[in-house]
Amino acid sequence: MRAVTDAPKGLVLVVEDERPIADLVRLYLSREGFGVHVEQDGTAGLAAARRLRPVACILDIALPGLDGTEICRRMRADNDWTPVIFLTARDDEVDRILGLELGGDDYVTKPFSPRELVTRVKALLRRAAGPSEAERVRVLGPLALDPGRRLATVDGTPLNLTATEFDLLAHLLGRPGRVFTREELLAAVWGYASHAGTRTVDVHVAQVRAKLGGAASLIRTVRGVGYCADA
Repeated sequence: MRAVTDAPKGLVLVVEDERPIADLVRLYLSREGFGVHVEQDGTAGLAAARRLRPVACILDIALPGLDGTEICRRMRADNDWTPVIFLTARDDEVDRILGLELGGDDYVTKPFSPRELVTRVKALLRRAAGPSEAERVRVLGPLALDPGRRLATVDGTPLNLTATEFDLLAHLLGRPGRVFTREELLAAVWGYASHAGTRTVDVHVAQVRAKLGGAASLIRTVRGVGYCADA
């Protein structure tokens, strides 16, 4: 299949082995001005991600060859932080959590609304683009976050954060000491509210803490409520 590379909004890689689903996703993304390249097995999907450098990847988890989580793991190992959305079966919570722990940004469960999927892609790309250069740098202890440059550092050492991890950290640092509920964070960072999705917040907080290393204690859990950034 020929890749479309000249669409104004960029190229989205879709790795999905069920042709009707892949065709539906391609149709809706194309209507929104995205170029779309489809692969149907994991090995070809990873090769396409490395070759085409898409603006976002939509990865089915259950794929022949490499599964979607392994594609994501290898992308992150290559220091490729392209936004990733997983497509999962409704009852595959373990796979969803694993995908987020490996660096995925979001997931959509099957069956899904293609309009919702496109909305998720657009929201991810807005976050990855970041705010204006004029927005102030936020500092909390050894942690510094520059929204304009999309750069977070601990004691001057840059952190490799996904777009979602960066935005989660930025939101917490925007009001140090303020406790945010999981539902508030889900709405503010992911752009949707669903109590069933709050586990997503927990996984991403855990990932951010792991990358903060010795500064992990700056992100505090308030039992029964949510999270806050506090020195």
